[in-house]
Amino acid sequence: MPGKTGSALFSPAGGLRGTLALPPDKSISHRAAIIGAICDSPEEIGNFLGSDDTAATLAAIQACGVRVERPGRGSLVIHGAGLRGLSAPAAAIDAANSGTTMRLLAGVFAGQRGCFTLDGDASLRRRPMDRIVTPLRSMGVSIEARDDNFAPLKICGGKVRALDYQMPVASAQVKSALLLAGLYGDGPTVVREPVACRDHTEIMLKAAGARVEKEGLLTRIYPAAKLRLDRVVVPADFSAAAFFLVAASIIPGSRIALPAVGVNPTRTGLLDILDEMGARIVRKPAPGTQAEPANDLHVEAAQLKGVRISGEISGRAIDELPLVALAGAFAEGETVVSGASELRLKEADRIRGVVDNLAGIGINIKARPDGFVVRGGGKRPRGGKFKSLGDHRLAMLGAVAGAASREGVEVQGFDCVSVSYPDFRKGLMSLMNDPDGGLRTLDAG
Repeated sequence: MPGKTGSALFSPAGGLRGTLALPPDKSISHRAAIIGAICDSPEEIGNFLGSDDTAATLAAIQACGVRVERPGRGSLVIHGAGLRGLSAPAAAIDAANSGTTMRLLAGVFAGQRGCFTLDGDASLRRRPMDRIVTPLRSMGVSIEARDDNFAPLKICGGKVRALDYQMPVASAQVKSALLLAGLYGDGPTVVREPVACRDHTEIMLKAAGARVEKEGLLTRIYPAAKLRLDRVVVPADFSAAAFFLVAASIIPGSRIALPAVGVNPTRTGLLDILDEMGARIVRKPAPGTQAEPANDLHVEAAQLKGVRISGEISGRAIDELPLVALAGAFAEGETVVSGASELRLKEADRIRGVVDNLAGIGINIKARPDGFVVRGGGKRPRGGKFKSLGDHRLAMLGAVAGAASREGVEVQGFDCVSVSYPDFRKGLMSLMNDPDGGLRTLDAG
């Protein structure tokens, strides 16, 4: 990712201790802003995530005429333009590195008046968009894409036909785009998932007054006349918690608490995987945030065992599977992950990135077309250099690997964590026994 060049050295940790307040959930923050933009009345958002990705979403809706107030830290008021009230800007809307911004807004723009162009950075321009282009065209939406697959996208809104669509690949972003377009349809739109993926969009649309029905892996949405969301409180991000759940599980002497973490069942596949591996994690109910459940999570270091992961649980843990590879290196026996080819289509090819990087620091890991195999040994890996490839999750994986290593890990391009968790370095440092946090910045970039 251009401009994300800073490197950082993460030294071995003697154990993680303490309580860490995690950042707000990125997926829910995106959706609260986008759905708020098409509501008929102002929407208050509490605990909104401040990051590069969510900033791209806010800038995008503001470019379409939506007024955004910031009354306090983490608080927003979105003055929605109504279901069909967004204005098409003359210039292209810059989604930066955020696939969520691009794909979800494409669904919203399907029902607006005028033509909207969505573009992004070099990384986003390489991510496949045919998965929304094809079904949106089947809904009668005029949408153009470079090579019919890549940004920039040009969407000219108008009439939208209802659709019954079987998704070939599980993707919450694709499902969300089609459900948002379905708000403008001429009848009920049905989306069928191959396996369950996160359902934050359905929960929030239902809370806003849309008629949404769920039948197993089928979601049906009906055309809406208007939406209204008075207040949304965003829980702590489980995807952020995941790094610390694994770090505390594999670094001897660790004992940490992570309060009020969102535990929507479509997101917590990693918890099930870690439970199967023998992790010591205790969940305690925390005050909920509307329909989204939250738990206080307490985790201690444990001796893990290898597992085989595939199918539905791969989909529920898709963003956390790289962490399973690292956990597998500390487990007894072999850890096998399959059914995760979607990892090759993220900000970077995460299968290749995980395998090359972890092998480079001394972990016994081999790639598969749809996953990887890790042979554990229980010993800390040697350490070395770790390339983020401009991918925020790989950068944070490298940081945890460094804290769990014998000699430390230099994460090259660490600054890309700003797209989702700008304070990750500070959070990890706060849990380390070393007063300096075991962290030294090498290059300010």
